[in-house]
Amino acid sequence: MHTHETEHETPGLGTSAKSVAEHASTLVRLEMELAALELKRKATKLGVGIGLFAAAGLLLVYALGFGLAAAAAGIATALPVWAALLIVTAGIVVVAAILGVIGANSVQKGTPPVPEEAIAEAKLTTEALKSNGRH
Repeated sequence: MHTHETEHETPGLGTSAKSVAEHASTLVRLEMELAALELKRKATKLGVGIGLFAAAGLLLVYALGFGLAAAAAGIATALPVWAALLIVTAGIVVVAAILGVIGANSVQKGTPPVPEEAIAEAKLTTEALKSNGRH
């Protein structure tokens, strides 16, 4: 029941709508701040992860070099050092050539970068829509 005392305590529709709009605005702003903080945290973790992967990759390159040097040193116990190094180099060239051929074939299969299956499906869908389901 409205009395003179309660009229000052209960806000009107305009005041309530303004309050709801302000709360919604605050909520959206806080959600945006939360999203920004979450993205910053994830970007930091992503950066650290990428750095660790790069360090691991560099160490693997060094390990490969030492492994190839060990192979050459092992071969050098039976052959002259120059022959051992030449054999290891030839092995590296053969592996690189094989990887190059596989890579070239993979690139050929991926070019041109056009979603052919999706385009074909879109054409079928367009034709079906034009015919209204008639064959």
